[in-house]
Amino acid sequence: MSEKRIKPKRVLGLFPVIMINVIAVDSIRTLPFAAELGFSLLFYYLLAAVTFFLPSALVSAELGSGWPTTGGIYIWCREAFGKTWGLIIIWLEWICNVVWYPTIMALIVGVLTYFFDPSLAYNKLYMISTILLIFWGATFLNCLGMKASSWLSVVSALVGTIIPMIFIAFLGVIWWMNDHPMEISFSWSSFFPSRASSDNLAFLSNVLFGLIGLDMAATHAGDMKNPTRDYPRALGISVIIILTTIILASLAIAMTVPNKELSLVTGSLQAFIIFLSRFHLHWLVPVMAFFIVLGGLGGVGAWIIGPTKGLMIASRDGSLPSALGKVNKHGAPARILILQGVIVSLLCLAFVIMPSVQGSFWLLSIITAQLAMLVYVFLFLAGIVLRFNAPNVQRPFKIPYGNMGMIAVGSLGMLACIIAIALGFVIPKQADIVSAFSYEALLIGGLGTMLLLPYIIHKLFKALSK
Repeated sequence: MSEKRIKPKRVLGLFPVIMINVIAVDSIRTLPFAAELGFSLLFYYLLAAVTFFLPSALVSAELGSGWPTTGGIYIWCREAFGKTWGLIIIWLEWICNVVWYPTIMALIVGVLTYFFDPSLAYNKLYMISTILLIFWGATFLNCLGMKASSWLSVVSALVGTIIPMIFIAFLGVIWWMNDHPMEISFSWSSFFPSRASSDNLAFLSNVLFGLIGLDMAATHAGDMKNPTRDYPRALGISVIIILTTIILASLAIAMTVPNKELSLVTGSLQAFIIFLSRFHLHWLVPVMAFFIVLGGLGGVGAWIIGPTKGLMIASRDGSLPSALGKVNKHGAPARILILQGVIVSLLCLAFVIMPSVQGSFWLLSIITAQLAMLVYVFLFLAGIVLRFNAPNVQRPFKIPYGNMGMIAVGSLGMLACIIAIALGFVIPKQADIVSAFSYEALLIGGLGTMLLLPYIIHKLFKALSK
């Protein structure tokens, strides 16, 4: 198939790109993880913003404006390290999202139980069957092309993410102003992490993971009307929206839901029920539950299509079988999407194997966070390498202070990722995991396997192609 025939239509303006960024990063799923930290979540998010979120936005903006073509991080790592490493990195980004899908789907399905029977949130058969049904529905929608999936991103970002987060933050302010019982204290001492709760440092990995995704919109650069102008602008606006909504909404949950009762799966809905019951607005609970479900579906929709485009470009580069790079009449990489769906279906067995839904939810979440941090180590490194290896490439947005500015920003981001990976091996008591040895073995084995698999697949494909 010629490049002319597969060239995408440029259908995305500034606003849809902002919404794709917001729905890719801003997720109600991350709020209970942050709420576990109490008032110190503000410390963690400010630290994460300075050391990771802003650096990732700056590096992504420079690389996205310098290489404004479909493929995103695959293109950047290919240019910096070669095709093999480009394949490994896009594989890691893709597979970490494949591992993440069951966790966000668990949130969606857990909230859906409110409409039937809340106890179903702990029923493994219900969880896995409903997760599969919804995930395959989202996969089908993405097979209809970028225009359809971007529409879902816009609606779900506004109705399913921004509105619920602003609303829960507003309810939190009203709760505080009317002197209702508080589950956390707002003090200088509680702002900093307590040594007594050092196991909560494990949640730092999920705090950083809750802020990844600003590079994902770059995979759609070929679909943007003016990527060199709109991509950096969209990133700046998105950063403000995301940080504000996550911090305020997480604090509202921490204020109202007792830490011992907070569910990692349905914590956001728990807070809404408490708020709305106290304010005699019970009728709004199902409305908010519907919004949460819509926001979760939008996040799934945005991430289902993003990394698959990087794999599609890798297949056209000859790093993977060319059959994977073929698109359907809507321009969607349908074969990769179907393969992805099969793998996600197998991963959902974790809800059957693990002793509890809470434990499997945490394990899949932390493996996802670890893989994502590895991807971002290479993202920051690519930014530094390309400053020296491709100095003549025009970059409409460029990190200031020359090469030293890029080195400082990239190094800060890499250090944050490495620390988060190390802290991920700490098991918080809320994770409901009994065996530390099994937990750490699964993490190490999972990370090692995910790093080796793309290399082995690439080598086998090359050997068979000769």
